[in-house]
Formats: sequence, structure tokens, C-alpha cells
Amino acid sequence: MVRLYALLAVIQLVLAVFALISCLSAEDDEIRALPRFAWVLIILFFPLVGSIAWFVAGRPQSAGRPTFGMRPAGGRPSAGPDRRVPLAPDDDPEFLRSLDSERSKQDRELLDRWERDLRRREEELRRREDQPPRPEGRTEPGDQAGAAG
Repeated sequence: MVRLYALLAVIQLVLAVFALISCLSAEDDEIRALPRFAWVLIILFFPLVGSIAWFVAGRPQSAGRPTFGMRPAGGRPSAGPDRRVPLAPDDDPEFLRSLDSERSKQDRELLDRWERDLRRREEELRRREDQPPRPEGRTEPGDQAGAAG
């Protein structure tokens, strides 16, 4: 009989430890019914009942359990069975498409700038080629104003 009591005490202790770890590692906005501080006190003062109460009423709902028409703890509506919610931005095809379109827009703008710059440089080069070369030592009529003095 003593062994049975010892076994039940160990089971109760293990359950309380798991409940405390679960309670302390849960996000604040996911804990249901009571604040975290109250759940910790209940689990510590009433290990068996508090642990069971935590797993039944306070623990965050997992994605697999139904919400019975309520919103999940985060305040966002659930996605439903036919729509998969991406876990990270790189898993979201819509996000990746927006990145791709933004990147292609930036590439087009850069290419347009390069083309404008190339046209400008080509025009400057043509103007220089079209002007006759000035001989060394001779000044143009417009340059005499700067040379006098």
C-alpha cells in the first residue's frame, strides 16, 4: 500500500512539474481563463487539481482542437480546414509574389536610369565629335573676353 501512495505522489509531482513548465512557457496572450500568475499559484498550492485544471481550462488551444465557434486566443479568425496558414513569410506564396514584383519594378527603374544615362553620354559624345577641333594657341571670338586683361 505504501508503494501505491509513493507511486501516486510521484505521478502527482511529475504532472505538477509538466503543468508548471507548460504554464510558464505559454505566451501571455494564449493563456485562457486566468492570468499566468493565478495559474502558477493554483498549480503550486493544489498540485493534482491545479495541474488537471491547467491542462483542461488554461492551456493554449492547439491548432488541431476545434474552437467551437470562438476565435483563437490571438484574436485572429481561424483559417479553416481548406486554407493553409503559412508559418513563415518565405512559405507564403503571396508574400513571395510581392517580393518578386517589387524586385522586378526596382530592376526596371534601374535599367531605365542606365538607359537615360547612356543616351545622355552618347549625345555629349556626338556633340563633341560634331564640333571642329580648336587649334592650340588660338582663341575663339567668345574666349577673347576672358583673355583680355
